[in-house]
Amino acid sequence: MPLVNVMINSRAYTIACDDDEEEHLKALGADVDAKVRELLGAVGQVGEQRLILMAALLLADEVHAVTAQLETARAELAAEKDSRQKLSGQVEKSESMAADALENAVRRIEDIAAKLKAA
Repeated sequence: MPLVNVMINSRAYTIACDDDEEEHLKALGADVDAKVRELLGAVGQVGEQRLILMAALLLADEVHAVTAQLETARAELAAEKDSRQKLSGQVEKSESMAADALENAVRRIEDIAAKLKAA
């Protein structure tokens, strides 16, 4: 199991990860570090633990917002799919009614033609 050094607020944290996850873990660490540095600019040095906690809460808030947007998009997509299915059913029903009407018209025309031929 590889070990990766992740730099957050100029401090190295050694973290174990699965094979081929090193670069991903470094990228995540860079995201946390960026959030910590953003907080440093806003609130100053309030202690390592508090900065990392605040960064984690801000990142969790971003994840929560994106998850809510994803759920809204999924719901809209499901509603659109349902609407399309209803419309498709209405189109099929209309086509069936049109076909029935055409068959009835053909029968009447054939009946009229047969009566004219017999006359």
